[in-house]
Amino acid sequence: MAPSNLGYSLREAFSHFGRNWTTSVGAVITIFLSLFIIGLFIIGSAMITSAIGTIEDSVTINAFISDEASDEDVEAFRATLESWDNVAHVDFRTKDEALEAWQGMTDNADSTLSALDGENPLPRSFVIEMEDSSQVEAMAQQIKDDPGFQAIADGGDVEGSVLYSQEEVGRLFQITGYIRVALIVLVALLTFIAFIFINNTIRLSITARRREIAIMRLVGASNGFIRGPFVTEGVLQALLGAALSIGVLELIRNLLMPRLHTMVSWLSFDVPLDVFLMTYGALVIVGIVIGLFGSAIAMRRYLKV
Repeated sequence: MAPSNLGYSLREAFSHFGRNWTTSVGAVITIFLSLFIIGLFIIGSAMITSAIGTIEDSVTINAFISDEASDEDVEAFRATLESWDNVAHVDFRTKDEALEAWQGMTDNADSTLSALDGENPLPRSFVIEMEDSSQVEAMAQQIKDDPGFQAIADGGDVEGSVLYSQEEVGRLFQITGYIRVALIVLVALLTFIAFIFINNTIRLSITARRREIAIMRLVGASNGFIRGPFVTEGVLQALLGAALSIGVLELIRNLLMPRLHTMVSWLSFDVPLDVFLMTYGALVIVGIVIGLFGSAIAMRRYLKV
């Protein structure tokens, strides 16, 4: 479409939009629904990824320490832990702190302690948080292989003194991996389906005006001149559909997401504003591309010589 044809294309696009408003509104609604679903899945995948990250971040390693181990050896091993690459934080838990934590998780703690004559059987321990919790097995093995820990392990049992719920952690990372792949596939599939659906809608709109196109060809109008108003109208419909989808997603961000945070406070569904802005930009670009190519492809059969 030549620049000199831009004004005519805009006028004709708005005129067509007004004269055939039912078809135009149908195309806008189709584009809106398609882009909204794509945007919803992108935001939803970001929320699920954030929640998965919360669960993964809760994975820790407990390294239990013998009561006979000297404070010097314990501090030396702590310094060793903090020097390792994948260690984010090391928390030392005394026997009293371990007992307090156990009492908070156990209903019949008092009766159990009475049976033990008030003695505290729980050992001291290090609670280790990792920067990349998916490497928990490698980190646990590194602790077991460390000579400093072997010297202070509870009861001399190196294997039994390093715990991190091996089976549950393995199952967790397997499931979260499947979820991430499924979300990527779903977004790609929805984008493809949206393109086909919107293209067919635009094709029906242009087919309804095939006689108008034929008359313009008979009077000698060039393909670019004929194509201009239809492509412009396709882009206009796409922009309106994208604007509607962005508006609804903004309502969800400002109204529904705060309620979700309140209802499920133990999981983090935080999605940075940058993710929303990038999603909105992507929806506008996808809408324009679909409007341009959808109109151009749909008109191709009517512009053949």
